[in-house]
Order: sequence, then structure tokens, then C-alpha cells
Amino acid sequence: MGNLRITFLGTGTSQGVPLIGCHCEVCSSTDIKDKRLRTSCLIESDQGTVLTIDSGPDFRQQMLNYNVDRLDAILVTHSHRDHISGLDDVRSYNYLQDEAMHIYSNKIALIEIKKAFAYAFSETKYPGLPNFELINIENEETFNVKELEIIPIEVMHYKLPIMAYRINNFAYITDAKTISKEEKAKLKGVEYLVVNALRKEEHFSHFTLGEALALINEIKPKQSYLTHISHNLGLTKDLEKELPSNVSLAYDGLTIKV
Repeated sequence: MGNLRITFLGTGTSQGVPLIGCHCEVCSSTDIKDKRLRTSCLIESDQGTVLTIDSGPDFRQQMLNYNVDRLDAILVTHSHRDHISGLDDVRSYNYLQDEAMHIYSNKIALIEIKKAFAYAFSETKYPGLPNFELINIENEETFNVKELEIIPIEVMHYKLPIMAYRINNFAYITDAKTISKEEKAKLKGVEYLVVNALRKEEHFSHFTLGEALALINEIKPKQSYLTHISHNLGLTKDLEKELPSNVSLAYDGLTIKV
């Protein structure tokens, strides 16, 4: 399989951190680790394959920040706007690579993408519109992006089925609240696990910090990273002291090799 380089492009919630108009200690923090764009990650293989998980409203900025000149595919977790609203900007890659952007997700997300970007699917296309190839993987045990074999894992975002993804010994879960026993079994043997942890207080559609830590304790990866973090979780410097040794708060720009 080879090695993967994972870069956290964004680790914040739907509004990012800081929030507009909020002056709490987290939103006012000068610590760069407390500045969070919308959640997304970049995956690069040692054979040159490049993909992202999700494409939110900060997508253009994230691609420029990390000099991503080529993109082979986008794995979409679900169609909420903080995860897909940057898809219009794939037209730059359409032009550079002279091909449609491959976008993988479940059926419900792909239907919503077609609605949200209806202009890209019209019979009469205006020049310069984004070009998508939508690929439904919800019933697939595995699928491939070039040499990378990917296992889709269904998790529940309240009542919405969404996709998590596993590549070899790395798995990425965001916006989850529950995971069935059958789908959780697909995480067996994962050594590097990324999982959402919105806040400490109960939330109807996202893991709390306690719930994320419980999942980590059950899966027992070598190292875990928390993402999709809100300002309500607290300051990074304080939280890092509370976490087990095998759990870290992800932050924008963090790069790991797996």
C-alpha cells in the first residue's frame, strides 16, 4: 500500500473558529491552534495520488495554503454545506487536468450535490463551469482511487447516513453520532483514527468529547486525532493536558505520516 501523508486542512465546525461576532476566550485566542477552518483533510500517497475528504467553504483557501496543484478525487462524507460548498472551485483542476473531478459518496449526498450545483449538470453548459463525475459507493465493500483501496464506512449524523473512510491503517470519521456494530467492525486494526469531538456537552448529531474518547478506547488505535471542534470544547492548550497519551487535538496544518 505504501505510505500516506495526511494534512488537516481544517478542523473546525460548520461556522469555523473563531465564530463571527463571538468574543469568548477561544474565539479571542491568539494561539494559532485555536484558529480552525471548516473540516477537511488532504491525503497524499507516496505514489503521487492526491485526494481530499470533503470540500467546504474554505476549499479554495485551503488548496492555495498547501499548494495543491493536482487533485485526483474528493471523498465526500455528506452534503451539508460546510462539507460541499467549495465544490465549484474544482473547475481549476478541471482546467489544469483536462478531466472531470471524481467525487465519491453515498446516493443521498450525490443527489444533493446535483441539486446544489444544478448549473453544472445542465444540458447547455456555460463555458468554465465545474465538471463532476459522481460515483456512488454506498453499497461497495471497497473502491479504488488509482492505487489506493478505500473502505467506505457508514456512520449516522443524527438520522442522516453519511460516509467515513478507511485507507489501510488510517480511518477518518467526522460528524458522527452513532456507528452500528457491523460498520464499527470495519475499523478493526486501524492504527490512526481521526474522529469528531464537537464539545463536552451532549449534542444530538455529533460525538461529544466523551463519546469520541469511548470510541477510541473501543477501537484502540495507536494514535487518534480529534477534529470538527467547536469553540465550546475549550482552549487547545488546556485540552491537551486532559487527553490520554494516544489522543491529540488536530489543528489546521497538522501533518502526519501513516
